[in-house]
Amino acid sequence: MTTDHDTKQAKTGATPSCCEGAAHAVDAMGSEDGNHAMAGSAVAAGKGAMHTTNQHCACASDTPSHRGRLERIFDTLRFGKMPSQSSQDADCHTGTTHGKEPVGQTSRRVVFVGNPNVGKSTLFNVLLGASARVMNAPGTTVLVERGRLDTTGRPGVPETSAGIWDIIDTPGTYSLMPQSPDEQVAAQAAAGLDGMPVPDALVAVLDATNLVRSLYFLAGIVELGRPVVVALSMNDLARRQGDAIDPEALSRALDGVPVVPIDPRTGEGTDLLIATIASSFGGTPLPHGLRHAHVGSDAELDQMVRDGADRRFDWAAGIIDRIGLSGAGHDTGSDRIDRVLLNPWLGVPVFLAVMYLVFQATTTLAGPMQDWFDVTVRGWLTDGIDAVFALFEPAATGGWVHGLMVDGLLDGVITVATFIPPMGIMFLMLSLLEDCGYLARAAFVMDRVMRALGLDGRAFLPIVVGFGCNLPGLAATRTLTDSRQRVMVGMLIPFASCSARLSVYLVLAYAFFRSTAGVVVFGMYVVSIVLILAIGVLLRHTVFRDLEPEPFAMALPAYQWPKVVALVRSVLIRLWGFLRGASSIIISVIIVLWLLASIPATAGAGSFGDVENVHDSAYGVVADAVAPVFMPAGFGDWHASAALITGFVAKEVVVGSMSQSYSISGTDDQSEQQQGQGALGQKLRESFDRSSHGHGRAAAIAFLLFVLAYTPCLATVAELKRQFGRRVAAGSVALGLVVAYILAVVAFQLLKLVM
Repeated sequence: MTTDHDTKQAKTGATPSCCEGAAHAVDAMGSEDGNHAMAGSAVAAGKGAMHTTNQHCACASDTPSHRGRLERIFDTLRFGKMPSQSSQDADCHTGTTHGKEPVGQTSRRVVFVGNPNVGKSTLFNVLLGASARVMNAPGTTVLVERGRLDTTGRPGVPETSAGIWDIIDTPGTYSLMPQSPDEQVAAQAAAGLDGMPVPDALVAVLDATNLVRSLYFLAGIVELGRPVVVALSMNDLARRQGDAIDPEALSRALDGVPVVPIDPRTGEGTDLLIATIASSFGGTPLPHGLRHAHVGSDAELDQMVRDGADRRFDWAAGIIDRIGLSGAGHDTGSDRIDRVLLNPWLGVPVFLAVMYLVFQATTTLAGPMQDWFDVTVRGWLTDGIDAVFALFEPAATGGWVHGLMVDGLLDGVITVATFIPPMGIMFLMLSLLEDCGYLARAAFVMDRVMRALGLDGRAFLPIVVGFGCNLPGLAATRTLTDSRQRVMVGMLIPFASCSARLSVYLVLAYAFFRSTAGVVVFGMYVVSIVLILAIGVLLRHTVFRDLEPEPFAMALPAYQWPKVVALVRSVLIRLWGFLRGASSIIISVIIVLWLLASIPATAGAGSFGDVENVHDSAYGVVADAVAPVFMPAGFGDWHASAALITGFVAKEVVVGSMSQSYSISGTDDQSEQQQGQGALGQKLRESFDRSSHGHGRAAAIAFLLFVLAYTPCLATVAELKRQFGRRVAAGSVALGLVVAYILAVVAFQLLKLVM
């Protein structure tokens, strides 16, 4: 059982190790036994490090300065001015209007808060499903989820409380004293600060396997003075560990604060939770030993937080004693597994093996399904459209309306559909790794590597995934808790050489470097890695100057078997969010490209929608206009520029665009080697030799480098915009174009001296 001595030791910071300092900041107080993981060396220590209820504390650094910064986690709070009571009352039922947030009156506003990895977001998704929307908090790049829940007619919900509830899911945080923009947003949403409406109720999701830390967090939430309902998660794991929590006993110990046991993975307890929230709008008790916070300035709030820390620690220890929870440490299955996965010698190889499986899944498994959409489904839909047009007039299948439907709209829809397999597989793999508890461990294993860029270990996963496909790599940035890191990693992922670029590498490598084609392709991946590191250092010292490596401490959740229903629900919700956000942009741009290719630009080129030679269309005019820009890079030819324009939509179409522009047919069923060494390869050699004045091999390398570095595809741009906003997406595109152009020009000018 946790003793008063343990409590005082944790809260005063009188602990001999970094992890115990981290326990002060993260676990709030400790028990007598457990494990900790030091990410800098991936060492899994044995007995003696502080943790609670067998949930590990992991810290990234054990230097005195970092330990001191960890201890200051509970010493600072940077809120805006607390709204006056009148303004709170006025805003109490008003939704925030920013970005894509729903606008209008709602009857109640409920905010979900909790530590990371407690099932808060899973619970939110169970309640809201696909109706939830991911958006940026006002004035930030921090992602929050918001949805509206109709509680009319729900069992246990009185008419006075029923209606449309505005539900907000905030980023996970360990306290109301933020150390990152994400934690800042969570604290502001809970307190109703900085323009955010004051919530009508707070749902504090607590982890039953680490109740001590959760109770300290709850103390700060309760003292905000809003109605609070406790959603107790992971009680099944606590029961297997011998520390099951009695919800009724906990509620009595909290002097009547309602406690509802829930299982976010199955949805168990959600109906009771909704009914309990509805009955709490009138107010919930203030537990003995806590006090409501009434502050009117930042200074008063800071002082209140500092003065109240010891009291909250003592209160949490008292609750543990009242419910008779044993704090005695014991070796669990998670402890035994972590001795392998966090071992300094085995941790990194195991992590790389897991990443290899993720990489293979998003490329190898997705490939056949993408082909099915691109060939089979396209064929079915094309035949259907042809049949419909034939009903009106047989000649109609050759008109511009038919072309718009098949080559414009349908092509856009199929392009979007081809991203469903890799995105779905990536979401599935991420959900599996998250739910089983491994993803948190992976962050600490790779922390030392990523700290050179000002990032923590969690940033490694999205970048690795990006080498399979940039799109799921961007989706994987959702695992990063710091919004600044999320933006920076999002800008680095487009430089990861995805599998779609590989077809371009192979065709040009076989066309110009037959005997050493493999070396050239391997070199592209090496350049990609170097680019990511170089651009990362550049961004850290310019745009992200304030992004310094922080002491990295987080609780490691217990390992558990994922629930199939929860996995499917999570994948479908995330996949639908991607389709809803990216499809309109992709389809619109593809229709615009079709329109340009359908407008005749010269006399005798044909009619609208029936241009005989694409070079004689508006698309060809644009390609001709762009071509001179690439003269310093050695490929200032309209064939190359046209391929790069279509490559902005998807790199998969670059080779096909070249075949069309050279009027070469029958390449669809050929391998990249056959195309590179066949008629297409011959045309490429002639064209590049002509535009580079005899330095075709140097121009080919420059072209490959440009393909590597510039915008990977339109879907990636759409996802950047969806996650980070217009400015970040535009900045990423501009950065890619500038880097690609400089790289191509410098490479050609140097290589032509030796090639």
